[in-house]
Amino acid sequence: MTAPSPSDSPGDEPLPPARFAYDSRTWREIAHSLLNLPVAVVGFTYAVTAVAVSGGLTVTVVGFPLLALALLGARLLGGLERARARGLLGVRVEEPSALPFARAGGLLQRVWMALRDPVGWRTLLYGLVRLPWGILTFVITLTGLFVLWPVLPFIVRGFTNVDRMMVRGLLSPSDELERRIAELESDRGVVVDTAAADLRRIERDLHDGAQARLVNLAMGLGLAKEKLLEGRADEQVAAMVDEAHGEVKLALQELRDLARGIHPAVLTDRGLDAALSSVASRCTVPVKVTADLDARPAAAIEGIAYFTVSELLQNISKHSGARSASVDVWRSENRLLIQVWDDGRGGARLDGGTGMRGLAERLGAVDGLFVVDSPPGGPTTVTAELPWRDRDRDRTPPRG
Repeated sequence: MTAPSPSDSPGDEPLPPARFAYDSRTWREIAHSLLNLPVAVVGFTYAVTAVAVSGGLTVTVVGFPLLALALLGARLLGGLERARARGLLGVRVEEPSALPFARAGGLLQRVWMALRDPVGWRTLLYGLVRLPWGILTFVITLTGLFVLWPVLPFIVRGFTNVDRMMVRGLLSPSDELERRIAELESDRGVVVDTAAADLRRIERDLHDGAQARLVNLAMGLGLAKEKLLEGRADEQVAAMVDEAHGEVKLALQELRDLARGIHPAVLTDRGLDAALSSVASRCTVPVKVTADLDARPAAAIEGIAYFTVSELLQNISKHSGARSASVDVWRSENRLLIQVWDDGRGGARLDGGTGMRGLAERLGAVDGLFVVDSPPGGPTTVTAELPWRDRDRDRTPPRG
């Protein structure tokens, strides 16, 4: 009688039946049962110490950070236990996803993310419940090697089947929904911070740019009015009116640029291809734009794509020293892909400044990806990936 073959899904993999044989599989199961006690002692000691010490210190400022570190350490112990089950029992359990600390805004948010990690808490629970089981399996297996030799394969097969169920139940990334909720909460913080920074930028641009010019315009027109009332020379009045006219044109241009920075009209009216061609024409480096899109994505995705390319082209103009660049945009199934290339000096990094890191965080907040390939000496290739959402889904249905 042979064990059935495992299914494609680790969670549906059948438990191996008992058999009267001392083959390699049985010896691995015996080794696993004998190791249960020392491993259980380590896990139980860690879990009790972590909960008792950090729990007792929660009244102080170090309690919750210490508990967060304990949960991260529990993740490491869980990884070792999954490796032991995989090597000795053949249990295929996927590793849980890493906590998205890169998207967290600061230390407090990272601590909160670790405290809400279901994987760490389940691993601590695993360590607590394993001690009595480890004692039982160790004692019976060790005794069986000398007393219960004929039936020991059946006994250890039963023990290890329970071990398999415990590993799958407590150490597998079964609660993917909770992980996604934690990621989305972190992403929400990034979106809020980004929106606040954009509002501060708009306020600063209005205050230092168009508003200041309009104030100067009002003062200049006021002086011109006084000179007209006093009957002074027409040449002075003409010069002041001409200067005011110039200020009006500059203020209007700054307001247009500001409106374009919020959401360009060409993007709304003509789509991503025309908008990217427009922003590429303002780059100091010749840029070739290729857009292969059979439809328009949702307005939010289209806006993120536009501003991502716009900021990357600004970086090329200011920092790359490139002689040529290209922008390619295309759709691949349910993803929108963007690739910006230049033949500049290279050396761009995600940790090299706030610009690249901000773009990566903005794309990560909508379940996107941002990859920079920029060896010293160039060329630089930046690949961005966004989820595709149909534009029609974002439209409010007509009332009727």
